[in-house]
Amino acid sequence: MKLMRNMFATHTDYADFKGIIPSNPAFVPSNVDGICERNGKFLVMEWKRPNEKVSKGQEILLKALAKQSNFIVAIIYGNTDNGTHIEKYYTVTQDGKCALAGVGFEQFKAFYRQWYEYADQS
Repeated sequence: MKLMRNMFATHTDYADFKGIIPSNPAFVPSNVDGICERNGKFLVMEWKRPNEKVSKGQEILLKALAKQSNFIVAIIYGNTDNGTHIEKYYTVTQDGKCALAGVGFEQFKAFYRQWYEYADQS
């Protein structure tokens, strides 16, 4: 399987979902950019370009996932347009706060390996 490296890749547009739920017309699906599972443990990754904000709906979703005991949520600032570039990344704590977890792809690789080892011990 070939990995996709397409900076022009489109995203799913959920605009037509607005209004489907009359009591909550702004309720639309959200997406995450990556999710890993190992032995019932999950690593959720949301990528943002530098200075890009997490939408309110995504914030609610990511905080809810982070509250789950088997979920680790990471928000990564960088891109994969031409190789993998990570400026910094945060984890979302169970109480919903963002904590700086590292800087650069090398530190993220160590974080990723650490998560895998943690999940592999189950």
